[in-house]
Amino acid sequence: MRHKSAESKSNVNRRSRGPVRYAVVGLGYISQAAVLPAFAHASSNSVLTALVSGDATKLKRLGRKYKVSNLYRYEDFDECLESGEVDAVYIALPNNLHREYSVRAAQAGIHVLCEKPMAVTSAECQQMIDAARSNGVRLMIAYRLHFEAANLRAVEIARSGKLGRLRVFNSLFTMSVKPGDIRLKAELGGGTLYDIGIYCINAARYLFRDEPHEVFAASAQNGDRRFREVDEMSAAILRFPDDRLAMFTSSFGATDTAVYQIVGTNGHLRLEQAYEYAEALDLETTIRDKTTRRTFPKRDQFAPELVYFSDCVLKRKPPEPSGEEGLADVRIIEALYESAATGRTVALPPYRRGKRPSKNLEMKRPPVRMPELVHARPPSITK
Repeated sequence: MRHKSAESKSNVNRRSRGPVRYAVVGLGYISQAAVLPAFAHASSNSVLTALVSGDATKLKRLGRKYKVSNLYRYEDFDECLESGEVDAVYIALPNNLHREYSVRAAQAGIHVLCEKPMAVTSAECQQMIDAARSNGVRLMIAYRLHFEAANLRAVEIARSGKLGRLRVFNSLFTMSVKPGDIRLKAELGGGTLYDIGIYCINAARYLFRDEPHEVFAASAQNGDRRFREVDEMSAAILRFPDDRLAMFTSSFGATDTAVYQIVGTNGHLRLEQAYEYAEALDLETTIRDKTTRRTFPKRDQFAPELVYFSDCVLKRKPPEPSGEEGLADVRIIEALYESAATGRTVALPPYRRGKRPSKNLEMKRPPVRMPELVHARPPSITK
């Protein structure tokens, strides 16, 4: 494997003027529907300069559409890293490839913004963290809801004490996934908990502002051949300090639903379309029998990630959500699948997190229009 010379690495890490130059690695649905269009709303400090894919047609057509001339196949990834045209990568590959491509980028002195889940095992997450640290690059996991107004408003209310002592988190995130989708392939890191359950886990953690110490889960299959390799549905219970409980169900075999509720001793709140990026979000809060409702319009949720991460790169600040945030969720997912397989409660060792999502991360950008897709399709049957 070839890497940048020490001199080249130093040159990349010394860049203190924008814009940060990105290569998007992987041109599947999420890249085409959200990441690539987001650069138009992140132009203050971020620019798209390279594309990496195994599909020559995608490279040609998307390169032309976004006026990107630096086009690379996967086998030429090292050449991309060594080109001198890239400061950061946005990793949007299948889950099982996140570790490899992130570590290779970090070893080349290139900053890494990686889609979630961070990786498929805690060990792989730690390897990514270690590679970033030892090579002096920034590593951020793409938790877009850490910058989204409705979720941050829910965090603010939960922190305020207006709901009283928080006791219960409950969530549903379901979709009917199309046959053949990579989410249904075990070797690619598929499964409901990795793909959508992770949103419920992360939301429970940022609303309770704490880490669970034991978990229990059960998985179910409905007999559909789509789910020969992964769970069709999983339900989970996470026990947090002070005997708070978070419960959720994630499914690839039900109609589209994305909602969470948090309940305290004085009130509760409910967020509809909580995890969506192409919908308006509806927040309902009830405190001592008084109910208020607010709709948060559809926004570009990916441009804020780019703007924030680029700012961290240029100012040499540690990003939040960090690699440690990604690891926190993956270790819980591992424990949940262990519990589902054994039928037993699984204890988690203590895990300390520093920063949590807060109002100062909020960033608003106008929505993007769904572009014409090239050899890609949405995962849900209903979309």
